[in-house]
Amino acid sequence: MDKRTRDPQYATPKAQPPQAPGQQPTYGYPQAPGQQPAYGYPQTPPPGQPPAQPGYGYPGQPVPGQYPQGQYPQGQYPQGQYMPPQPGGGGGKKLSTQMQIIIAASLAVVLIVGGGIWFASKDDGGGKKDESKNSSAGTSGGSTSGDTGGTAADGPGKEKAPANINSKVAFQLPEPARADITSVKGSWITDKAYVKPGINSLVGYDAAKGTPLWTLPLPGQICASSRHVSEDNKAAIVFEATKRVAPKYYQPCTEVGVVDLSTGKLLWSKSVKGTTGGDEKIRFTEVTQSGTTVAAGGTDGGAAFDLTSGAVRWKPTVNAERCYDMGYGGGPALVAVRKCGSYDNPQVIIQGLNPANGAPAFSYKMPAGVEYAAIVSTKPLVVAADVGDTGSRGISDFFSIDEKGTLKAKIPAAGDKFQARCGSTEVETCQKVVVGNGRIYLPTADHEGGGDYGDTNEIVSFDLATGKPASGRADAGDRYTMFPLRMDGGNVIAYKWPPYDKGSQVVSIDGSTLKQTVLMESPADKPVHEAETSFSSDYAEYRYANGRLYIGATLMSKPSSSSSSFGKKYLAVAFSTAD
Repeated sequence: MDKRTRDPQYATPKAQPPQAPGQQPTYGYPQAPGQQPAYGYPQTPPPGQPPAQPGYGYPGQPVPGQYPQGQYPQGQYPQGQYMPPQPGGGGGKKLSTQMQIIIAASLAVVLIVGGGIWFASKDDGGGKKDESKNSSAGTSGGSTSGDTGGTAADGPGKEKAPANINSKVAFQLPEPARADITSVKGSWITDKAYVKPGINSLVGYDAAKGTPLWTLPLPGQICASSRHVSEDNKAAIVFEATKRVAPKYYQPCTEVGVVDLSTGKLLWSKSVKGTTGGDEKIRFTEVTQSGTTVAAGGTDGGAAFDLTSGAVRWKPTVNAERCYDMGYGGGPALVAVRKCGSYDNPQVIIQGLNPANGAPAFSYKMPAGVEYAAIVSTKPLVVAADVGDTGSRGISDFFSIDEKGTLKAKIPAAGDKFQARCGSTEVETCQKVVVGNGRIYLPTADHEGGGDYGDTNEIVSFDLATGKPASGRADAGDRYTMFPLRMDGGNVIAYKWPPYDKGSQVVSIDGSTLKQTVLMESPADKPVHEAETSFSSDYAEYRYANGRLYIGATLMSKPSSSSSSFGKKYLAVAFSTAD
């Protein structure tokens, strides 16, 4: 879950969970209840931990974590706020048993719904290549400075430490006005722009200043976007055909389109109808791309389009086994997650596809008890699943599968031991997990650090060929906790959630030695710290490239008269070490 920080002066934490999945939480609530055991021992999932999340678009989504003013547990809380506790880093002294019981009872009535997407930009990090020389940088949080040499199997990284790692606030984008809970999934970095959905629009902001460079009006709200981008900065989106009108705030997501992120032009948009008759358009909940193919999926089945022209390459069909494509994983290969059979006895199948016509190259049947599966990586193929609904974060195991559809290794990864998470119904939504160098890199669950105040954790890795743990680990350092963002060649780019009195860090971790180089440290000033930690690390989108860090929301909660009492909300915030 998202990280926690605690000020020892008041023994109260300074970060918060989302008010709605993907939405920036407010500032100030206590650390996770109970003393956590040391790393390596089984840990009990925290009270109130939600099960696997349903996908965006379901009505009746509550906005948890908002307590009426004056009804908080006794004690001093920043800005008079109390938010439900969840496990996280940077925490401090543990709560009493009595307080744990009170909090657990409160959490029992809180339902957190929704999901987010995990984004990976182009191989070059989605931005301009940095040709600067390596130079020494300051260190903290258990990291080392110097050359990010990229001695790992996938080669050297492109992100280099600047002469001065201290960043400044580049810009802060306030939440736009809206009438109801609104999805703003998706964000991309180009050489010149940070691109983010708005209200019935997509906006390209100047990468350094945050001023709008272009705005693309759309007929409805964006509800899904590709985590992948073509070499010429084209990205796929799914959006509603009409604007939301009260009281029907949820319009079907039927339109698939491709946007030129450099110019802001919608190159094409299409919808398709099913093969069972009628004029109803197929609804999509996610979209991805691989090469020149755009593939959109959902409970109505999948469809694929040509990236350049929008020509339909295939669309849903009905067969005797009642099979349909729930969604696709893209990037260097195209992989489908297919469900067959009845609701009570489903069979989930992983299929490698020919992007041109959708023909399966291989199939792998997931174990009995798997209702949904997520694609972490398509090449090498790594699938996440919750076998028997045993994982607390949508994952019980990772499956490493070869190009012939044969299982190479099964890696247990229960949610109480690791922080990686995947959505319950969307195929390409995994966060806090990356694949490279023939390994999978995972952040461990938070646990007590060496000081009186503050949790910490590590990033560890497993061999995809054998499933065995690889040697070494990357320590977050006292009072920091961290998670991976993406691969940079053979290096892992990771984000370190800050303690209450320090700034966050972005580090490059050598994929083989796990040695760290600090690439950026954000300001520790209280207003900046509050803005940065107002986002939930489980739902926000973190993008880093070329000395710039962008943190964006994925879901904005319904406005209310009490919203201002929970602190200012942002669509996105940005930090930069670049001139």
